[in-house]
Amino acid sequence: MNARGIATGGRTIHGAPLGILMLDTRFPRIPGDMGNAATWPFPVLYRVVRGADPERVVLQGARGLLPDFIAAARDLVDLGAEAITTTCGFLSLFQRDLAEAVNVPVATSALMQVPFVQAMLPPGRRVGVVTVSRAALTEAHLVAAGAPADTPLAGTETGREFYPVIVKGERPDLDVALAEADIVAAGRDLVARHPEVGAIVLECTNMPPYAAALSAAVGLPVYDVYSMIAWFHQGLRPRRFG
Repeated sequence: MNARGIATGGRTIHGAPLGILMLDTRFPRIPGDMGNAATWPFPVLYRVVRGADPERVVLQGARGLLPDFIAAARDLVDLGAEAITTTCGFLSLFQRDLAEAVNVPVATSALMQVPFVQAMLPPGRRVGVVTVSRAALTEAHLVAAGAPADTPLAGTETGREFYPVIVKGERPDLDVALAEADIVAAGRDLVARHPEVGAIVLECTNMPPYAAALSAAVGLPVYDVYSMIAWFHQGLRPRRFG
């Protein structure tokens, strides 16, 4: 509604400017997970991209899925989304294509925070990334997000719970304590192999529930998709003061 009290239409849904493209999953999405609507202190719009399961997106490079993501993103914009994000950091590969296709701001991956966080660190310190799969996260994913190709990485592939449930879909349930232990172990491995790491970015959108535990364990700042989207949304709906 404008200052003259005139309400403007032209879209189906109002009051939810952020559209989220969802992978096609069945694992639990606990509070803090990007796919749990209660995670967000503002309303969001979701659209599931059918057939975009984690194995296909993470382990197979999302081959053949770009048209489906573009169609889903356009649908969200038609409904009322003013910006688009996704529920997988590996979709950085689609950043340029999605932004060109929908003509609204797009933030595909938490990895896009790496250069911003790097700029805040003192000389000699670097940003490290904890990812769901170190083997699958390529230089192409990093470069597409604006991150250095040689960014220090650690993955969760050897963990007991997080990777088997989130990527492999071995069970429809999740032991949260074991999942947290996997994330913490990956972070400790990262800083042990790369003592120059001064901050961590979590690639995976399912990792924010464990960010606080990881930060406490390694004594470093931890950034994730929640921190990115909170900032992203703030630009869409700036706070009014006074």
